[in-house]
Amino acid sequence: MMVAKDIMTAEVITVTKDTAVAEVAQLLTENKVSGLPVVDQEGRVIGMVSEGDLIYQDKKLHTPAFLEILGGVIYLENPQRLGQDLSKMTAVKAGEIMTVKPYTVKEDATVEDIATIMVERQINRVPVVDNEGKLLGIVSRQDLVKAMI
Repeated sequence: MMVAKDIMTAEVITVTKDTAVAEVAQLLTENKVSGLPVVDQEGRVIGMVSEGDLIYQDKKLHTPAFLEILGGVIYLENPQRLGQDLSKMTAVKAGEIMTVKPYTVKEDATVEDIATIMVERQINRVPVVDNEGKLLGIVSRQDLVKAMI
C-alpha cells in the first residue's frame, strides 16, 4: 500500500508569514504550482497560501444582506465574512492572506486517506509533516494521479 512518503514531493517551495503577497504570486507563477506552505522559523507548517487566496485581491467587496425590523438588524449572512474578505483583499503579507491550520498528514498516511481529505475538504495539496509539525514534503493532486499509474 502506497503512503505519503512514497508519493510526496520532498523539495517544497515555502514562504514565511512575512513574505510579500507579490512575491508569493511570483513564486506560484514561476514554479507552476497553485499553493505553498507557510512555515515558521523552525520549519513548522503554520498555514497555506494558494491562488485562491491571492485572487481575493481582485474580488468585489460583498456586503452581507440584512433586514431591519423594529429598529433591529438581522443579518441573513455571516457579517464576520465581510471583515475576513476585507482583510484578504488588503493583505500585503502571506500571513494576512494564508489559510491558517491547514490539513496535514504524516509520512505514513495512505494514498486513500490523502485522497479522502482532498475530496472532502476541497483542497488541492496536503503538507506532509513530522510529529512536531515540521514540513517533510507535500502531496498534490498531481502526485495522487501519478500514483495511479
